[in-house]
Formats: sequence, C-alpha cells, structure tokens
Amino acid sequence: MDRTVPRTGSEEIELYLRTFYSLLRSTAEVKIQTLEEVHANINSSLHPLARSEQVDTSALIYCSLRLPDCVGQIERVVLGQSTRVFREAGFADVESWQPAAARARRRRGFFDRADTLALYIASRSDIDDVLPLLTAYQIEWNKLHRLLKGEQVRAYLESPAENEEGLAILARGIGMQLDDLDRLRRVWGQGFWGLLRSVSERRKQFRVRLLAGSLNEYRRAVQGWWELAEARVPALQESPVYFVSSNPHSMVNLLSGFALRHESELTTFLDQPNHRDLLAEWHEIETRRLPSSRENFLYYALKKYCDVPEGGDLGRRRDEAEAAIGIARVPAHDGLDIEIQAIEMRALRPEWMDPRLRRPGMQALADSEAYIVNIDYPLGMAAYLVLSHIASRVGSIQGVYLVGKCATLNGVIGDIAIASVVHDEHSQNTYLFGNSLGADSVGDDLVYGTVLDNQKAVSVRGTFLQNPRYMDVFYREGYTVIEMEAGPYLSAVYEMYRPQRHPTNELVDLHGLPFDLGMLHYASDTPLGRGRNLGAGSLSYFGMDPSYGSSLAVLRRIFDLEIERVGRLEQHKVAL
Repeated sequence: MDRTVPRTGSEEIELYLRTFYSLLRSTAEVKIQTLEEVHANINSSLHPLARSEQVDTSALIYCSLRLPDCVGQIERVVLGQSTRVFREAGFADVESWQPAAARARRRRGFFDRADTLALYIASRSDIDDVLPLLTAYQIEWNKLHRLLKGEQVRAYLESPAENEEGLAILARGIGMQLDDLDRLRRVWGQGFWGLLRSVSERRKQFRVRLLAGSLNEYRRAVQGWWELAEARVPALQESPVYFVSSNPHSMVNLLSGFALRHESELTTFLDQPNHRDLLAEWHEIETRRLPSSRENFLYYALKKYCDVPEGGDLGRRRDEAEAAIGIARVPAHDGLDIEIQAIEMRALRPEWMDPRLRRPGMQALADSEAYIVNIDYPLGMAAYLVLSHIASRVGSIQGVYLVGKCATLNGVIGDIAIASVVHDEHSQNTYLFGNSLGADSVGDDLVYGTVLDNQKAVSVRGTFLQNPRYMDVFYREGYTVIEMEAGPYLSAVYEMYRPQRHPTNELVDLHGLPFDLGMLHYASDTPLGRGRNLGAGSLSYFGMDPSYGSSLAVLRRIFDLEIERVGRLEQHKVAL
C-alpha cells in the first residue's frame, strides 16, 4: 500500500533496540557497559558527544533530571510492572524502601538505601526510555571520572571551596568550560560536591534486570490501576465518558475556579521576599502592562502556595471544593504513575468555573449522566494499553481528546501544534483523521505562542532514539511534530470501532469515527535548535499558557457536545 512517509533508514537505532531487548531476555543481570557501543553508534540528537572524550554536559543534565537523584549511589536497577511481580522475584518489600522520583519523568521508583533501585514500568516504552538514560548517564559519569581521577584534583575535592571561586578552580583543573560545570552544579544542587567526590572515586557500572516482559503483565498492571477508579466511582461502568489525556492540574482548576475565588489569599502569599518577582508580574498583569492571563497566573500561584507547608489549609479547602462539584481524584499507584480524575458533569457549578468556559445552555448539564475522565498523560505504549482498557470498561466513549507536549521542528517553545496526520513508529502505521480541535478552538487563549494547524506528527519510541538523519527524513516529508503518545492512542482508537486488531505498516483512515476525536500538542522542545531542549528543566509559568489554552479548547468542545446530546435525549423523551 502507498506510504506517506519513507523508512528512516536508521539501522543503528533498530540494532540498538534489538540489542537491549535480546539482552533483557536473560534471567541474569545485564551490564549496561554492553550497550555503550551500540548506544554511541546511533548518534543520538540528545547525546551527540557520546564518542567524544569531552563531557556531554547537556546529555548528563538531561539524564540527571529523568533519573532519581539517588542514581549516583545505584549499581543495580530492577524493572517490574507490579508489586506482585517484584514480590515473586524476591523483592517483597520494595514499597517500604525510600521513594525515588525523578524531577522530569513520572515513574515510580524505590531505593533500598544501598545500591539497588526498583522502577515500575507501564509498557515497553519505559524500557525504551530507561535503558538509554542509564547508558548515557554511565558514559558521561565515566568521562567525568577520568577527568577527576588525577591526584591533585582528588585532593582538592576533599576540601574544596564550595563557591564560585572553587568552581572556577575545579573547571580549570579538569579542563571543562566553567559554564558547563556551573549548569551541572545547578541541576545536581546541594549534593554537587559530594557527588563529584563519588564520581572521582569509582567508575559507574550499572546492572539491569527485567523481572517480567510479557504484554500480559503490562495489561494486568493497567487492570489493577483502573480497578481503583471503578471502586471509587462505580457509575463509570454504565456512564457515557469523555476521555481526556492531559495533566492533573489545568482541567480541575478551570472547572472549580477555586483560585479565582481566593485571589486575595494568593496575592498575600506572593507578598513574601522569595516571591516578590511573581508579585511584580501580577501587578503588571493587573495594570495591563503584561498580556498574560490573570486566571492562569492565579492557578500558577495556587500550585506554588499548596506546595509549601503554610499552604496546607488552602490545599484542603481546594480538595473539598473539588469534591463538592463531583471531581474524584484517584491517585497514581502500583505500576502506573498516572493520576485519574473522574468528573461528574451534572455536579459541576457553572458559576464557579473559569469565565472562559461558560457556554450557552450550560444549565442542560444538570441533566447529564456523563463523566469526564482525565488522566495524567502516559508514556508511549502505556497510552495504548490504558485507552484500550478504559474503553472496554465504561458505558460508552463519547469523545477522545489528547493534550501533550511535543518537540517542534518548525516552531518555538510554547507554540501549539494541531495535527491531522500521525505516523506511529510502534505500528509503522500512518493515521489520517479528522481533528475536531482547530486553530479557532484555541487561538484567542494563547498569549505567547502561535497556533500551527495542518501539521503532521510522528510518534517516536523514545527521546534518545532519534538522530539528525532520522529527523531530517521526517522533516523533508513535512512531519514537524515529534511526540510519544498519539500513535499508540490512535491504535487503540482503531480497535474501538473496528472488529480487529490495528494493522501494521499501513495507511489507516480514521475518518467517520462514532465518537469525537481531538488532539493538541504544545511545544516544549526545539531539537533543531542547539541547546533548546528540556534538559534545562520545565516550562514553568509560561508553560501554563499553552497548557491552559489547550484545556480550555477541550472542555468547551466537551460542553458543546454534551449540551447537544442532552438536548437530543430530551427531545426523544418528549417525542415518546
């Protein structure tokens, strides 16, 4: 069949994948050192200096943010899908170990306070992510070890001047750029000097063990995760559902409007020495010198306040307000670090909502029996497993909406990309579909970025599994959006209305679905621009502009459809 995208021809990436999956079939522990050569061969866009003697600081920072902070102490990593899998392999008490979360990757982990890290994995995409992260981290650790093993440097590290002058002395002593070493110091934080001493003392030699790799184990993990939501909200099994994959904060903030009703408390919180910069920004928004949304700013301030001890009472009142309007939060647990929010539409109070959400006929929602199920977007193939399972467990699916981050090849950070073509590297399918969310859905709510519609996206297997040749092939074919979830979700969508498993290596037309389908991605990475990637951290406050703009578009679409659906049902009752 005709293809709309050629094969990338990246045999090195395919070899890398085959190598670590074949190794992980072993029941023994696998040494990461075995993967270093094939890792370097792929010439990853995130690790361009893998073969160089020079430390690739950006790659090391990227890995440090996506692996738990205890990774410097780790020698062994154990991967499993559930507490049962860990228990049957002899790790009966992993959840009594020290919790070990990464700053920029949602994955449940536990550290035994010695040398072992247990990581929960939700799909093979977690393997595609973890193995390259560990390999790149080990390569760069050992480069830094070579630089630090000189007697003079090691002697200096015993009692360094832990300040700017000391950093400059160390940078000169090991031949690194001061800016690079300073970036690393800021990411490693207070443990920087101690971690450097650990680097100087020993080479890193990770060992990895996969406890169970069957698709059945991943499905069982998803089943256990969703059962908790069914126990909390039994009505989901019989109700119409609008499924949303986004984040755990924007939709509930918009629906509850809690921050808007507590503006004075939030601005008082900002009037503290360590928040004066945000208070100044608030004043500029109020006086219209900054075009930022005042509502989005208050949501950001609410998050900041609830994250500190003095915000505990406000956080409890927020939870009570959400429960009062039918928002049930089901926390992440077991193998999936994915929060679920089940939102009862008839319990919503339009007068509380963000004013940008209000639609004509909102009173009809009081007669709705539908729910919005919002989940914190999963990684890669976990999306396929999650949507496939939920679709089989709820009353009916009325709509599927995907909001996620992406890398953009033609835009800038903060832009929103709207695609109607997705090439999926997992299935090798190219999906064509009607995207119910267009530029007019979000344009008025985006202050800093640009809406780019009529885009083409590619769902990749992992962030490290791309190189310049890979991206160039897609870019030449007009693919400008790189992300990880859309393809797996669309494979699940195919199976939700067709009587067979999704195909492979085909052009698949998803027009004419019996439910609504919308997809938005906001750019958090520009891989064609050197140094412009998420290695530096998160989008912070400005990342809320596209995030909230996307959530507003999705919720307005859901409300319009549900108001219309309730109206049709009422007309049918009258006709009877």
